[in-house]
Amino acid sequence: MEEANGVCNGTVESRRPPHVAMLVTPGMGHLIPLAELAKRLAARHGVTATLITFASTASATQRAFLATLPPSISAVSLPPVDLSDLAPDAAIETLMSEECVRLVPALTGILSGLRETTRLVAFVADLFGADSFDAAVAAGVPRRYLFFPTNLHGLTLILHLPDLDVSLPGEFRDLAEPVRLPGCVPIPGTDILSPLQDKSNPSYRWMVHHGKRYRDADAILVNSFDAVEPDAIAALRVPEQGRPPVYNIGPLTQTNAASPAPRAACLEWLDRQPPKSVIFVSFGSGGSLPREQMHELALGLEQSGQRFLWVVRSPSDEGAVNANYYDAESKKDPLAYLPDGFVERTKDVGLLVPSWAPQIKVLAHEATGGFLVHCGWNSVLESLVHGVPMVAWPLFAEQRQNAVMLTEGVGAAIRVPETKKKEEIAAVVREVMVGQGKGAEVRAKVAELQKAAEEGLGEGGAATSALDGVVHKWIGGEEK
Repeated sequence: MEEANGVCNGTVESRRPPHVAMLVTPGMGHLIPLAELAKRLAARHGVTATLITFASTASATQRAFLATLPPSISAVSLPPVDLSDLAPDAAIETLMSEECVRLVPALTGILSGLRETTRLVAFVADLFGADSFDAAVAAGVPRRYLFFPTNLHGLTLILHLPDLDVSLPGEFRDLAEPVRLPGCVPIPGTDILSPLQDKSNPSYRWMVHHGKRYRDADAILVNSFDAVEPDAIAALRVPEQGRPPVYNIGPLTQTNAASPAPRAACLEWLDRQPPKSVIFVSFGSGGSLPREQMHELALGLEQSGQRFLWVVRSPSDEGAVNANYYDAESKKDPLAYLPDGFVERTKDVGLLVPSWAPQIKVLAHEATGGFLVHCGWNSVLESLVHGVPMVAWPLFAEQRQNAVMLTEGVGAAIRVPETKKKEEIAAVVREVMVGQGKGAEVRAKVAELQKAAEEGLGEGGAATSALDGVVHKWIGGEEK
């Protein structure tokens, strides 16, 4: 009887499109690239997908984004989880990791349901979701992949973290020498991922734990591309016992972003500016600056003499630079916090946009010539895809590490000095926009990377071929 059912099911299965379930841990920076991966799988391979999200991030921003996805991609939210037993000041990384572990039974149920209703060929979890592999095993999902939405430098660090935890007994920030990893730019201890900066914090132990669990994946898909990290990918392509194969499938950046009608006023303003004359200033969907730095930035932009388009957010009163992580809407009128007279003095050269601007459209606009960026990886990739050189101003998570890689390794950005004084900000902005020394080198490098990214995503390109190979394993492996 079982055999007969197997044959019957096999016939039905073969008529269904292959389906993949994707777990999205909190943050738009995780959701957007996974959704783009799902779109690419649908367009190129006819693979349908279910995005599985957490109740803790059911914000208006997320709901609006999910509503724009094509019919081949569905979304389902996991039930709310009680995290009230955790410390009130628990780090974002701890909250996400705990929520994931506590949701394994609910996720097992969802995956079991998908196995009954779809031709489920694989489960993909993002970087804080490796514990969800337990749910995939329990539900009998055949393949378990990790999606790493940032870069190979970050992945290499986390894969080496269990060993570094043993070999480096002190704090990263106290190291006299930078951390040297295969194929990576040396990273000063103070620039190592923020959740690793205090070993007594539970977020540190969670990251070590994730470094171990990543090895349970069948393979790791990374949202980066070979030209931006050539040495790192060369090192990861050397086989290592117990480490899953790594595939660069990026840059996965948001496409066909839904636009509110009418066209955003900031784009109309850009239409009136000369080509490559405006520096776009934005700290991503989750970043806000302490008030003092906000003032220095304003005065630095003014002093630079460059045109600017600045997405202004309310300062975080406690200095928590990730104050908007779970919900991207700014809570107060941010323009009220700017220096006296600044708005009036700069009205002819600058445009201030409260809380949000259509970033992709701004970066794609011919008037945009630079991007002062927090170094979140999605924003970095969007900048490279559109050929926009960067001023690096990292805030939290892996952004400081990204800033080192972009400035010291890739040469696609110039970093604002740690002291963040208005004169320093003005000088860096001017250099990236019009400088003939370092600025000219950065502009040339970004143009080169833009071309490489485009070629990699084309027919026969490195990223396209890597993803083709992964899908072949998902579908070809079913006959086993």
